Amino acid sequence: MRTPVRLLTGTALTVVALGVFAAPTAYANEHERPEPLEIYPATASPGTTVNVHTRACGKHGHGVGDANALGAGEFQLHPSGREEVVVGEFRVPEHVRPGTYGISVACDNGKTARGDLEVARRGPSGHVPTGVGGSVGPDITQVTAGAAVLAATAVGGVWLLRRRASGAQGH
Repeated sequence: MRTPVRLLTGTALTVVALGVFAAPTAYANEHERPEPLEIYPATASPGTTVNVHTRACGKHGHGVGDANALGAGEFQLHPSGREEVVVGEFRVPEHVRPGTYGISVACDNGKTARGDLEVARRGPSGHVPTGVGGSVGPDITQVTAGAAVLAATAVGGVWLLRRRASGAQGH
């Protein structure tokens, strides 16, 4: 009969020990969870300036941002005009490959914030052959024709209004 007692005692002690050690860890993790970090734009191309906002640092708070994952280094966060929001910015380096990069902030009050930035390929530059036209520059002939149509419409509208007004007076 001694074996079941030892087995039960050992099991009970294991459960108690796990409970004692797991409770502080769960409590710490619950209170150390990062706050959200708002990133604008959420998807950026190399060379884009990115703005970050968070409430984690509190009213009149400050913090240091970490964009080292994409090679942009650290950046400062300062209070904004909005209540309890701190803001900062960094530039996406030209050499960054497309992908998702974690951006984090460590506030002076000990809180942290985290968000993801998606880096996309840079769009094409210069003339884009869409088949629609208009991306190269204004065509002076089309601009002149458009201005003439607008002027004729304005003159015709004024003429109709004057004709109506003079016709209404006779009745």
